Formats: sequence, C-alpha cells, structure tokens
Amino acid sequence: MAHPTQEVAGDERATLLLFVEDQREALRRAAAGLTAEQTASRPTASELSLAGLIKHVAEVELNWLRMAQQKPNEHRRAPEEWHEGFRLAEGETLESALAFWDTVKEETTGFIESLPSLDDDFPLPPAPWFPKDATVSMRWMLLHLVREFARHAGHADIIRETLDGTKAMG
Repeated sequence: MAHPTQEVAGDERATLLLFVEDQREALRRAAAGLTAEQTASRPTASELSLAGLIKHVAEVELNWLRMAQQKPNEHRRAPEEWHEGFRLAEGETLESALAFWDTVKEETTGFIESLPSLDDDFPLPPAPWFPKDATVSMRWMLLHLVREFARHAGHADIIRETLDGTKAMG
C-alpha cells in the first residue's frame, strides 16, 4: 500500500479511499502477531480490547455503508446491546472479525467506486447527535470513517504497547 502522503494525483476518490485503508491497516497492525488471548484481553483501565475494536470498526463501517446505500443494516444492534459490538461473542475470533471487515471493506470500496460523484448524499437517521433532517455527502462519510478508524487506531496503539511494549511507529 502506498503511504497516504502520496496523494493519487487528480483522483480525490482514490486518495480518500487510500486514507481510509491506511487507518484500517493501522488497526490490523496493532493486533498482528498476538495470541487470541492477547487480542481479547483488556489490559488498560478501559473495557477495550484489540479484537473488540476491530469488531466495532467493521460494524461501524457496515452501518455507514448501509446508510449511504439507503439499505437496512443486517447487523444493526439494539441500543441496549451496543456494548456487545466491542467484544467477541461466543464462537467469534479475531480472524472472523477481520474476515468480516474484509467483506465490508470490499463492499464499501466497490460502492464508492461506482458512484457518479462524491457529492451524492444520503440522509442521516434521526438521532440526538445529528441535526434534524440532515444529509451528508459520500465524501463526508469517507472522512468520517478516517476519523473513526484513526481514533480507534490510537486506542489500539495504547493497548498493544501495554500488552508487549510494541510501539505503533516502531
């Protein structure tokens, strides 16, 4: 993968997808080479684990994709089950969470590449944190995914360093 400072000249869509992928890879790197027990552990004061973060960001990406596609989300959680998106359920593994995310990633990329314009927009659902009757562009969604993934990549870096001393930029 090219480093995201190497903009895809004249191609905003490819550049945004490059930045999204860079943050996906940061999360994947944080879990690389660890045991299942390590990736499921919660070694800091928070309730976060590396496997749980990866499951969460895969579900978040799918949720934004389905909103953009204006389709129902087949993995939507009830508000009272929201916390379950941050931990592996019975039978789930880091590998299954990564495989799920790969599927979502491919679908997101294909969807974005098929759009006539990144200016295409979609409505945000009613929620206390969204303005009433708001819409956002596909460009905004990609930037939001960069922000979401980067925030959690930072969490993942701290967890990884706590587990075995590995630093993100080392």
